[in-house]
Amino acid sequence: MPKIKKIIIFNFLMPLFCGMLLFSCKTEPTAPIYEINKQVLEDSVMVVTAHPLGTEAGIEILRAGGNAVDAAIAVQFALAVVYPRAGNIGGGGFMIYRGADGEVSSLDFRETAPGASFKDMYLDEEGNVVEGLSRNGHLAVGVPGVVDGMVRAHRRYGKIKDFGMLLDPAIRMAEEGIQLTHDEAKSYTKYCPEFKEHNTQSNPFTASSSFMAGDLFKQPELAEVLKRIKENGRAGFYEGKTAELIVAEMERSNGIITKGDLLSYESVWRQPVIEPYKQYEVISMPPPSSGGIALNQLLNQVETQKGWTEQGFQSKEHVHLFTEAERRVYADRATHLGDPDFWDVPQDSLMSAEYAEARMHDFDPGKATPSDSISAGTLPLPDESEETTHFSIVDTEGNAVSITTTINSNYGSKVVVGGAGFFLNNEMDDFSAKPGVPNQFGLIGNDANAIQPGKRMLSSMTPTIITKEGKLFMVLGTPGGSTIITSVFQTFVNVAEFGMPLKEAVHAKRFHSQWLPDQIYVEDGAISPGVRTELEGMGHKLHERSYIGKVEAILIHPDGKREGVADNRGEDHAAGF
Repeated sequence: MPKIKKIIIFNFLMPLFCGMLLFSCKTEPTAPIYEINKQVLEDSVMVVTAHPLGTEAGIEILRAGGNAVDAAIAVQFALAVVYPRAGNIGGGGFMIYRGADGEVSSLDFRETAPGASFKDMYLDEEGNVVEGLSRNGHLAVGVPGVVDGMVRAHRRYGKIKDFGMLLDPAIRMAEEGIQLTHDEAKSYTKYCPEFKEHNTQSNPFTASSSFMAGDLFKQPELAEVLKRIKENGRAGFYEGKTAELIVAEMERSNGIITKGDLLSYESVWRQPVIEPYKQYEVISMPPPSSGGIALNQLLNQVETQKGWTEQGFQSKEHVHLFTEAERRVYADRATHLGDPDFWDVPQDSLMSAEYAEARMHDFDPGKATPSDSISAGTLPLPDESEETTHFSIVDTEGNAVSITTTINSNYGSKVVVGGAGFFLNNEMDDFSAKPGVPNQFGLIGNDANAIQPGKRMLSSMTPTIITKEGKLFMVLGTPGGSTIITSVFQTFVNVAEFGMPLKEAVHAKRFHSQWLPDQIYVEDGAISPGVRTELEGMGHKLHERSYIGKVEAILIHPDGKREGVADNRGEDHAAGF
């Protein structure tokens, strides 16, 4: 407890000083400096990521003879350089793979709780959650999984034998520097007070308080870390100098990750969630991601109702049904889902058609169900047989990779490892700090997602691959915290049920509901004024918010052409050849 008290005092006093830095954080918009393609149709390969240089790294490896997994690894490391708000080596994520031969697998490289963590570590002496303690600073950090995950993915599926070659684009970008895009310059400037608050060591992100689009941004310390990974693989991160730098950073401000935590980290191959939906098969991520189960629950529950597609896109029937299904699915998420290595997840029951019917038995097509009247469904427990980024890749042979990766909030814990130049995650906030108390995304958790040493925190990440009549059809995913599941759900439904072209399906305005709080979040321009009035008359509460998700999607046309669409909500980029 003495360490916790020190951190509480730090968290309360530092914002007072940090506020004085805001006056210096200014930037002006400039024209984009990289070509950005939102829609591309090509014969052979397709890469869609959140940043033009991330996409370029994937294309470079594919042109050199690599496959989709090789390209994904190159993209992952490149995004750690060019998109550090979410691209990372200090966080974790999930990968869905489908080979051209039909083989499917999923890789869990989610972060784990450090060995010194404990259930009530974010509570004060009176048992209340300490605001910000699980989100900011060193105590918020889980043990990173990205590097181990990429090494493991390459070991199983890589075509280019030299793993180190896949880091070359990232090393070049870190060493020689990149030009900042408008969005990245604006983001660095916006968060500069928090970078200064949570870091005592100098780094490129605290070197200035005002970043401009077009600035040449070099990251020499990160380049050296990437070189160590290139030369030594997993040991270049979890052992030796990089591991020493991470532990030293922890010790500077009462963090709890040790060399033992780093050395013992292992990513895990898991059986993906695979469920039919009409003529489609949906392949997505199992726990500790809630995405695959929740996505399939949503599809099952809306399928219990008839006629809603005929009423039209974002009609009151469409929005009402989706909101009611989402209330029930997110209530289940809060109670039944967690790390399967620590909690008995009733996966088969949750995704059964019988359970979907039971959950929707009290659905009223003319009236909203108050969220406080909904709880998790009662199940038998049979023997079971936020900031984030996503990228989708299909290679010339038809191998497909869908990866969602994150350090949680924008720039994670805001802590940069001194001497190493990369941000650490704040994934500990994805645990349930206290039953019934929401995390930063408003998500409620209970004992299934309580903190335990070595445990993986529950996630909403939903990397997904969809087949149609046995053939590869779509690869998609998105960032967005709790909105990830509903963004993937809506994008697929836009194509499969409303018949939208992929670009329209991805760019269409979205809405989101998650049980608690009891409201529908609506993007500006989503849902017509007339339908909003009708929904409010049914008892729904609507709340305007900024963009929901940034979907990166690939669609395979009947003639085999790959169509890539990057979301228009950011500087996301699609390319192929």
